[in-house]
Amino acid sequence: MKLIIQVPCYNEAETLEIALNDLPKHIDGIDTIEYLIINDGSQDATVEVAKKWGVHYVVNFKKNKGLAKGFMAGLDACLRNGADIIVNTDADNQYNGDDIEKLVRPIIDEKADIVIGERPIDQTEHFSPLKKKLQHLGSWTVRVASKSDIPDAPSGFRAYSRDAAMRLNVTNEYTYTLETIIQAGRQKIAMESVPIRTNPELRKSRLFSSMFGYVKRSMVTIVRSFIMYKPLRFFGTIGILLFLIGIGIGVRFLVYLGMGHGSGHVQSLILSSTFILMGVQTYIIALLADVIASSRKILEDVQYHVRKIDYDKTEDKKGE
Repeated sequence: MKLIIQVPCYNEAETLEIALNDLPKHIDGIDTIEYLIINDGSQDATVEVAKKWGVHYVVNFKKNKGLAKGFMAGLDACLRNGADIIVNTDADNQYNGDDIEKLVRPIIDEKADIVIGERPIDQTEHFSPLKKKLQHLGSWTVRVASKSDIPDAPSGFRAYSRDAAMRLNVTNEYTYTLETIIQAGRQKIAMESVPIRTNPELRKSRLFSSMFGYVKRSMVTIVRSFIMYKPLRFFGTIGILLFLIGIGIGVRFLVYLGMGHGSGHVQSLILSSTFILMGVQTYIIALLADVIASSRKILEDVQYHVRKIDYDKTEDKKGE
């Protein structure tokens, strides 16, 4: 069984060697451990540091494309190089390398296909009180959207089985962490969470420039993912709400009409008709979106089988 540990990098020359030195060299149940970095348009000596250290693979972007695209490019490279398990960690040594064994153990024991490290958020000193609350709120929202019980959704310290990695798609350009959990939850991929340790902060996070920007982008990602996988529920709820508001206003008009004051409330009748029409139109959109979502599921299944054929063929060629 082969494990490939991938490390997304963007100008990480100062911290990369520290992070690489912390990675495990042996894990019981794993025959081979290899290392891969995703160079996301670094302008420093990140690649040189990685090659000098002895990483097996380097995925190079000439221009910075962001964490989401880097993550997917890393998965593709790992799968093409025969990975049975893929672990994603950070180049700033945020996570404790010894805990990688905790991540991969449920996959080795065939108890899960995705394992996510749960950070001790409340005990992490460099997290502000606001950030801690937002982390908990974001994780709760993702749990609701994905119907999972993952307590630390933004954690980037996670492991994937080969099968799970071939089923993933990331459509947003910001981050993969939230969308992949929602996607896995909706596809009923077996997920687990394990407690992990974190190391002292070596540098400030580069994922977001402000707390407001982080919250805004995260909420957009969550809502977008929910619409993508549960459009009937999302648009249907809005449509029914608009329809009921219209009915309520219409009943109010009928009450006034019965009291002999209908001529002074014609605007209520117009408003009621508008809300009812909006509700019906929104529900029609919900039905159409649900048909599109069903087609998406079929396409994802087709994509999975195409990927499986492609990656297995690549692996067979390397074995010849």
